[in-house]
Amino acid sequence: MGVFVFLPLVLPLTAWPIARLAEQHLHPRTATRLLTGLAGAMATCSSVCLGLLMVVGTAQLPGNPLPDGWSDPEVRAAVPYDEVAGRAAVPALLVVVAACGGTLWRHWRMRRRAHRALAGLPGTEVAVLPDEAPYAYALPGKARDRIVVTTALLSCLEPAERRALFAHERAHLTARHHRFLLAVRLAAHANPFLYPLRTAVSYTTERWADEEAAELVGRRRTVARAIGKAALVSRGTPVPTLAEFAAPGPVPRRVAALLAPAPAARYWPSVFTAVGAAAWTAAAGTAVSAMSSANSALTLAVILHAATPL
Repeated sequence: MGVFVFLPLVLPLTAWPIARLAEQHLHPRTATRLLTGLAGAMATCSSVCLGLLMVVGTAQLPGNPLPDGWSDPEVRAAVPYDEVAGRAAVPALLVVVAACGGTLWRHWRMRRRAHRALAGLPGTEVAVLPDEAPYAYALPGKARDRIVVTTALLSCLEPAERRALFAHERAHLTARHHRFLLAVRLAAHANPFLYPLRTAVSYTTERWADEEAAELVGRRRTVARAIGKAALVSRGTPVPTLAEFAAPGPVPRRVAALLAPAPAARYWPSVFTAVGAAAWTAAAGTAVSAMSSANSALTLAVILHAATPL
């Protein structure tokens, strides 16, 4: 295994440049999928790394239920740094599992509470709440997806801006943006170095919905005006969120992007650009992380099999 087992823990640093450049130079749909894929792959490799180190560290603890051969001196000699990193990986992995479990629990609980709040309303796609607090959000469901908006927010928007708002929230539901956001949040819990990707995806999902709404409405300026008004009147209003699903993101940047021409829909940036070089660097880091995890897992399996032959 050697020091290569630790590479998945630090290789997420190679994704930092693309996290920023993707926001600025890629189509939001492409950026969201790319960053979520990178975050998921790197988080998986990082968790495998912690799991491997935990096996080694746990084998050294007295009274562990593992076979005695796993704690033999020959096994410890074949797995460097086991006495320090192995034991440290045990609480680290427990923290990761607890953080991810807590996030999933809060996501499920908030989703259930949001659906219960709509129990007495007509079962239409758009649920209008008689609330003086101005807010709106998209609520995914098993049987029916719904858009929730309050009368206070609707009263602040013109008819064209209301259509833009509904198109934006509907785009969230159609593209299942809550899944992307939940995935990158779990990835950031697995490895804190992936936090910039979580922040970037929170922005690109909003931009993705903005572009879908602008294409449907046909006027980018109308969507920009609706976003600006909704953000202005709902500032400071507490709203239920599903893995930050209702987070508005940096509104000035979104409005500025909508006032500019529509971004080109490229599936992968050219390698001869800054964003292309950053994307290929992140892809290479992900590949090395995956190979390192696989190699370490195979090496440890061979060692442990030799210590406890079937």
